[in-house]
Amino acid sequence: MVDRNWRDGRRGEIDLVVERDGVLAFCEVKTRRSAAYGTPAEAVTPAKQARLRLLGAAWLAAHPGRRREVRFDVAAILAGEIEVIEAAF
Repeated sequence: MVDRNWRDGRRGEIDLVVERDGVLAFCEVKTRRSAAYGTPAEAVTPAKQARLRLLGAAWLAAHPGRRREVRFDVAAILAGEIEVIEAAF
């Protein structure tokens, strides 16, 4: 893990920043007890995706030595089961 709960003022927070095989991943973690109101991954709306892209750019600007290939992942936790969706958006 490179970073977690990284905040950029009022813009929001990146849950996890991880790196593997030279790829830096900004990961949004969503948890639900049931799918009654949709899956955790469905909660990462286009507006949330846009905000996470801005936060990713801000994180990279704050860490200039960390320029690498990047992607955005979602860790969806439903009833205790974890699914990681790499390159979710």
